[in-house]
Amino acid sequence: MITKKLFLAAAFIFLFLAGCTKKENEKSSSKFSLIDDLNVTVSFDEHPKRIITLAPSLTEMIYQINYDKYLIGNTLYCNYPEDARKKKKVGDMLTIDFEKIISLKPDLILISVEGNNKSAYDKLIELGLKVFVSNPRNYEGIKNTYLQIGKIIGSEKEAKLQVTEWEKSVNYIVTNSDSTKSKTVMFLISLNPLMLAGKNTFINEYIDLCGFKNIADDIKMSYPVLSREEVLKRNPDYIVYANSGAMAIDKIAAAYPEWKNLKAVKNKNIVLVGADQYLRPGPRFIPALEDFFKKTRGSLPADSLLRR
Repeated sequence: MITKKLFLAAAFIFLFLAGCTKKENEKSSSKFSLIDDLNVTVSFDEHPKRIITLAPSLTEMIYQINYDKYLIGNTLYCNYPEDARKKKKVGDMLTIDFEKIISLKPDLILISVEGNNKSAYDKLIELGLKVFVSNPRNYEGIKNTYLQIGKIIGSEKEAKLQVTEWEKSVNYIVTNSDSTKSKTVMFLISLNPLMLAGKNTFINEYIDLCGFKNIADDIKMSYPVLSREEVLKRNPDYIVYANSGAMAIDKIAAAYPEWKNLKAVKNKNIVLVGADQYLRPGPRFIPALEDFFKKTRGSLPADSLLRR
């Protein structure tokens, strides 16, 4: 299970905030090129058959698109689906075993901006390995990454069909949410310190797409730490806490004595969500979005993934 400690560390080490990905053109030739989220052009002579993923979200995408037989390695935190635990481990995202990677002879390494550090990226390039970087900052970014992986592995059609299914859920949720965004949400990554998901994160999409306003949307930092006084001042209507283990809602409400005065506590609008599912910008974003919608709006899309 990806730990809260890892996520907190990852939140502080944004390597690069890079440009947008370009939508790739279909080619009849097996050779093709894609621009990754560092704005680096990566060329392929053929579809890779020995892939290493250095982030759980990327591992989940490989499995979602049924290409896991070509996944030869991943990280210690790649725990979903269950079979991902059986792959050879090349580190814990922040500490990479380069010798192990070399021994596996990968023809592609998928790396993320959140979670992996710049020195690891530089070392992989120095070793002459092919690296493709993703940096999904929102739902559109998650779709782009998924479609790019689909292109890379030769499953572009399947990836597009999956994205079409995602769009159905997103469209339902947006249509049935409060467009005025009259209610506010504090999405907690950590209780101590009080770290929140800010506007420039894919996590903010849960809040925005479901028709709420992020209490931290005026703060430039992706994961700001607020004082107790500032939380009281902003007084959220909902408190959402991403937790890796079991925690009772009343413990969240009693985390700080003054929280008894918050609207979220008074109205019992405290929502606990799973950290692994909610804090990974991968294919489980849609089930997480539907779960968020259900817990805050009380209903589900007619063809919800959660119903299947």
